[in-house]
Amino acid sequence: MIKELQIQSLIRDVPDFPKQGIMFKDITPLLAHPEARKNVVEEIANNYQGQKIDAVAAVEARGFIFGSLLADALAVPFIPVRKSGKLPFKKIQEEYALEYGKASIEMHEDAIRIGSRVLIHDDLLATGGTASAAATMIKKLGGDVVGFSFVINLAFLEGDRILTERFGVKPHYLVSY
Repeated sequence: MIKELQIQSLIRDVPDFPKQGIMFKDITPLLAHPEARKNVVEEIANNYQGQKIDAVAAVEARGFIFGSLLADALAVPFIPVRKSGKLPFKKIQEEYALEYGKASIEMHEDAIRIGSRVLIHDDLLATGGTASAAATMIKKLGGDVVGFSFVINLAFLEGDRILTERFGVKPHYLVSY
């Protein structure tokens, strides 16, 4: 079991990125540490053992890293949720607000089977906008959102509260700032 302080020691703060006033949480030092990376995946996967998860949907780009590993650990399909304009097949799109602007994400229309129990993963929970957009698309396609998984939670932005209230699912995260 990896401890919160161990993970925090491998997350680098980058001030004023991607714009002035934002303190970016950089997970690349964590990714460079194989044992810690493995432990993070195990810790997240252990939280969902015994639950019927049919797929892991992960958000581009950094969410893909642990999301794909998490799908492997849970032995379920991996669903990429991409920035607009990146998917080649029929897709659904959702716009959302970031803590520093607006964006939209997409996923393939055939990524979700009706009734699929989907775990959404991203590296960081801020305002909940990206995860909410992913959940909205999954629900529009007939899936059920059964979990939200993050490595990092920026608690002061209250994304965890927003996701819990909006979707009735309490987010799981390993580190909170």
